Amino acid sequence: MQSLNKFLAATAGLVWWPVLFLIIGGGLYFLFYSRFIQYKYFFHAIGLLRKKDDPNAPGQISAYKALSTALASTVGIGNLSGVAAAIALGGPGALFWMWVTSLIGMSTNFFTSALASMYRGKDSTGELQGGPMYVIREALGKQWQPLAVLFCLCAMMGSLPIFQANQLVQALLDIGLKPLGFEEAFFTVGDSSVSLTKLIIGVCLAAFCSIVIVGGIQRIGNWAGRLVPVMIVLHFVSVMIILISFADRIPYYVGLVFTDAFAAEHYHGDPFLGGVLGGIIMLGVRRSTFSNEAGIGTAPMAMSAAKSTEPVREGLISMLSPVIDTLISCSLTAFAILVTDVWQTPGANGITLTSLAYSAALPNGGNVVLLLCTVVFAVSALFSYSYYGRKALSFLIGYEKSVWYDYFYLATITLGAIASMDLVLNVIDIAFALMAIPTMISAIELAPKVMRVAKTYFEKEVRGKSRQ
Repeated sequence: MQSLNKFLAATAGLVWWPVLFLIIGGGLYFLFYSRFIQYKYFFHAIGLLRKKDDPNAPGQISAYKALSTALASTVGIGNLSGVAAAIALGGPGALFWMWVTSLIGMSTNFFTSALASMYRGKDSTGELQGGPMYVIREALGKQWQPLAVLFCLCAMMGSLPIFQANQLVQALLDIGLKPLGFEEAFFTVGDSSVSLTKLIIGVCLAAFCSIVIVGGIQRIGNWAGRLVPVMIVLHFVSVMIILISFADRIPYYVGLVFTDAFAAEHYHGDPFLGGVLGGIIMLGVRRSTFSNEAGIGTAPMAMSAAKSTEPVREGLISMLSPVIDTLISCSLTAFAILVTDVWQTPGANGITLTSLAYSAALPNGGNVVLLLCTVVFAVSALFSYSYYGRKALSFLIGYEKSVWYDYFYLATITLGAIASMDLVLNVIDIAFALMAIPTMISAIELAPKVMRVAKTYFEKEVRGKSRQ
């Protein structure tokens, strides 16, 4: 079993490198092909969130709720632990390359989400659905169907909640219960020891999530629409308190982020393409892609549910996701870790490093705030990923039968809470990477069609402004 796990871990690494080149290369292609319209119309995209949706337009939820659903999965525990791991391994310079990748990811989200709204198809109940699999079927034809099937199979596995459940339960124990003197209870199954405490927490978590998950995209969208603002504000306010407390250190670390991005003096990982600079670049690229999921195909599935007849509108709104996730949320966590000077703590990594930053700046209750952030981030992600997985199964076997994915998904929440899932997590990691292949190939192939629609949309916007 250990040798299999090592093989899967190595395979995950081998799969991710070419996929990252596809995502970044494709993103740069979109960026230059569109002549940077994502940046030109950035404030227009923000304004679209304030516009009322047409209740008679095709779709299930509002554009705001669709964006919230997409953000609920991206602004997750990775924004607290993943960016900390990047800083611990790559130093401050890794953050710079995360920024660069997210700016490129904006263009990727624009094209993939616009396509998901352009080429929606009907499921077995006649309801309009969207996502890379529908784009492939509706726009590219039957000869491309294997790519759609590949995406769905990988999405079902890549959306499983094992990582989120495992990290949330561990955080509840380490940050919430153990400091209060609570001792973890165990029971024995054969030769294995299982945590009864984690099992109880996992069952309770699955029961709570079931209330939302079985309600479909409408209920998920409603909860995401409420939770996402709460988690962003909670995270923003708590980190701003930390940054204000250490304001004198901010200019130094802002400068260090830029200089270390090219010097890579604090990079401790393996070299890539012959040097540490290549290593730190790929670390930032991979961490940013994990975080904002641009090019993976999750955001298009969420945005295609929006009530809209304007695909470009959904593409513009979707491009805000990498900004909120990486440029804002991940940056806040990174600077909290940097200015408190805990980033070079020996042996500290992930959520532990973030916890040290909160404790250093807010000794009276900092970890309580971090625990609240962790709970809200993780629960919102659990809701969204269930929608992606069920939508993928629905495409393959029909909506009515896809309800079984919800039951399986809820069971894996409990499983993830109690088990050491290294092997399964490597499989999920591989599946998540492979989702990008159908998403990016179809988007590159259909990019000219997006630009034709975009040209018409922006000409109409210019005419509308000239009349005002």
